[in-house]
Amino acid sequence: MRVGEAVRLDRDDTDFDQGVLTIRNTKFGKSRQLPLHPSTVEALAAYAHRRDQRRRKPIAPSLFTSTLGTRLLRDNVCTVLPRLIRDAGIEWPAGRRPPRLHDLRHSFAVHCVIGWYRNGLDVERRLPLLSTYLGHIEPSSTYWYLSAVPELLELIADRLDTVREPGR
Repeated sequence: MRVGEAVRLDRDDTDFDQGVLTIRNTKFGKSRQLPLHPSTVEALAAYAHRRDQRRRKPIAPSLFTSTLGTRLLRDNVCTVLPRLIRDAGIEWPAGRRPPRLHDLRHSFAVHCVIGWYRNGLDVERRLPLLSTYLGHIEPSSTYWYLSAVPELLELIADRLDTVREPGR
């Protein structure tokens, strides 16, 4: 999800029984549903339980709330992540910016495609699925997420070499 989509999630956008999030009012004005891994459903349900124990009467209908019970602000969420990373002792190369929350979307997309290549799957046929999951209107927007990743480029080159070899 985009950060803005996450902070706009309301409590009734979660279906813990089915393991699905409904994202409304996306960047392109559409809605989509995201299937969740069981561990994510468990973590979200535990969070919701703790949130409700701390504040019985919600101020906002939000899934994620501040300590005051109000909807989180996108900019505040983005500001907190680098501080959490630093406090956790995670380091990044000198001269590079600290990781951003949005980088998780990029990592997710790249790891999906790398997994498909490693498993010998038809990446071209699967890419529209990933685009839909990410909320992109066109797969060309998803290609942007995949550029300049050395491991992925190596897998693509290996696949191309395999395709060329039989007909030499």
